Amino acid sequence: MSLAASLTPIDDPAALEPRWRALEARARGTSFFLGWTWMGSWLAACRAASIPLPALFALRDEGGRDVALALIGRGRARRSFGAVPALWLNETGVAEGDRPYVEYNDLLCAAGREAEARRAFGAAMAAEKGWSALHLSGVEDEAAFDAVPGIRRKRVEDRSPAYFADLAAVRAAGGDYLSLLSSNTRGQIRRSLKEEAAPPVPEQAGDGETVVLWLDEMARLNAGRHADNAWEAAFFRGFARRIALAGLEDGSVELLRIGAGGEALGYLLNFLRGGRVMNYQSAFTAPRGPKSKPGLMCHAAAIVHHAERGQALYSFLAGGDRYKQSLATGAEQLHWLVLERFDPRLELEALARRLLKK
Repeated sequence: MSLAASLTPIDDPAALEPRWRALEARARGTSFFLGWTWMGSWLAACRAASIPLPALFALRDEGGRDVALALIGRGRARRSFGAVPALWLNETGVAEGDRPYVEYNDLLCAAGREAEARRAFGAAMAAEKGWSALHLSGVEDEAAFDAVPGIRRKRVEDRSPAYFADLAAVRAAGGDYLSLLSSNTRGQIRRSLKEEAAPPVPEQAGDGETVVLWLDEMARLNAGRHADNAWEAAFFRGFARRIALAGLEDGSVELLRIGAGGEALGYLLNFLRGGRVMNYQSAFTAPRGPKSKPGLMCHAAAIVHHAERGQALYSFLAGGDRYKQSLATGAEQLHWLVLERFDPRLELEALARRLLKK
């Protein structure tokens, strides 16, 4: 069956919701980052910040029913020999607007139509004029979009592990999550726990007022902690508030406060989808002593909490941070790719790269 492709401006993000949710209901194993909770919150935050919205890409069958949807940003990407016209899958192409960082990126597809939709997407992108680079950020399958005709090369900008804790293994260990970790990590957490008056206990924000208060506390705790801090950007703080409140309604986002002895140790902003708990953001109080590890204790408490509730995985999402590796029992891999057409600036860059490599 042939699919008709279209690429149209988004005038009103809210008007897109029924159409997006209808296809989401027909999809299979959809990434949280492709669901309307993420997409709607992100589009609303972009519009409020006057960031140019991406266009809506749609594939429809002969009956006019959506088979695949995606958002396509258009702009110019900086490269070594000058900026080139570019497209972005489910991103704006504007650094501020893409600060939330999409992961497990793909087309939103009707179940069973994924391969067909990707081929049709490739043909549509090949027919689309005015771009030299197509950015595919945070995709799980490195080869998923290889069927785009006319591509000169595929550049891998980054490969990142997405570490996770297997919650079924925690249950099989009788809830003793620490027994699954290295002796070094296990020892750090146990020494840290001895400095607390009581075991850490997760508490979930149950209403919008609490969500807003705890997010403000997360921003305060993260202030000045590290360079390139997303929490110091008004756009990101607005996005975090929108998605936490949106997810509160349908249970797809949770905000946990981990406390011990009546005092907060930290906060975790998590996404929940299909048995996966994905830790998106965190904030921790200052260590109480030289052996205190509030971050490790908070994650360990959340992992046990969700293992008891029958979830399948606790994911730390993309990033090779040492703490993620220490707390994980396994890992997946995500890819940041750029598909390049012929462009003199890109050809010159590719030549320079080959010469430098030699």
